[in-house]
Amino acid sequence: MDTMLAGRFHLDSKKFVVEEVPVPVPGPGEILIEVRAAGVCLSDVHLIDGSLVPLFATSDVVTVGHEVSGVIHTLGPDLERGLTVGTRVTLEAGKTCGRCAGCVRRRPCTQMLTAGIDYDGGWAQYTLAREDTLIPIPDSLPFDQAAIIPDAVSTPYAAVVATAGVRPAQSVGIWGVGGVGAHNVRLARLVGAAPIIAIDLLPSARERALEFGADLALDPAAPDFADQVRTATAGQGLDFAFDCAGVPAVREQAASVLGLNGSLILVGITPRPLTITEGLTFNYMMKQVRGHYGGTPESVTELVQLASSGRLDLAPSITDHIPLADAADAVHRLENKIGDPIRLILVP
Repeated sequence: MDTMLAGRFHLDSKKFVVEEVPVPVPGPGEILIEVRAAGVCLSDVHLIDGSLVPLFATSDVVTVGHEVSGVIHTLGPDLERGLTVGTRVTLEAGKTCGRCAGCVRRRPCTQMLTAGIDYDGGWAQYTLAREDTLIPIPDSLPFDQAAIIPDAVSTPYAAVVATAGVRPAQSVGIWGVGGVGAHNVRLARLVGAAPIIAIDLLPSARERALEFGADLALDPAAPDFADQVRTATAGQGLDFAFDCAGVPAVREQAASVLGLNGSLILVGITPRPLTITEGLTFNYMMKQVRGHYGGTPESVTELVQLASSGRLDLAPSITDHIPLADAADAVHRLENKIGDPIRLILVP
């Protein structure tokens, strides 16, 4: 076990390749995980196509992948949690930097590092994890479903329950119901939002959103789109609009159909500027825009409990399983929406 396969992105040459690399050795406070499943996220695609630039990169080459589950293989020194070899775990999608003023004062970190972007992630046969980022999972929760919790599910979960704070009977619009947006629909329903309106250009995505719990699915290009939203919300407009696409045009449209005190929640990420061209009515209606990024440690733990107790069935979210050696093909499929995937899973 001297070497292993890993999907590596070279930041200098902008090349992605699955190659043989040394198996990492856990240092103090670290644990080596034998990876059993790793999700393929649109953020991974954006890293590889160059539109997502690491903010806190620790190396010129990074192993991609921030949705990871597996089994504890080797324990490093100086551990504190009592975790044991063989324990099934999922990994949080990032970690605190440990150096910023927030970390030093035991406050929220201001320079959160993202796995598979700022440091080595889990598109590999083995990956290192700091022990505080591990969440044990029960035998009843499959590895593929556990792997997608730390982003595909926890990101919209935190957006719904924390950033937005959606309450029962509040109206919600969700733009882009792919990997993250499809879960945003399910989680909005879980907390009692009504009505839930899914918006997507793809007919297949709209049909799936209805199956996942949306009350209405609309084509954003429809000439009477705004009228349909007003009708569905009894003329009030939306309480919350979730942009899960990260597209400027989506944000413009979403802001325009917010109601009084309505909030636009920016779940999807994009390097392009945020512009809201709406004028006086934005102020008059006291609308808001709230940024959102990723999940929280608490959300991952809570979602593992919800999935394990049967309150949230993630099996329909798994579109396909692909060998790690074919990771480039998985990226191609997601980038081009071949088969309209929710989540593709790499299996080492």
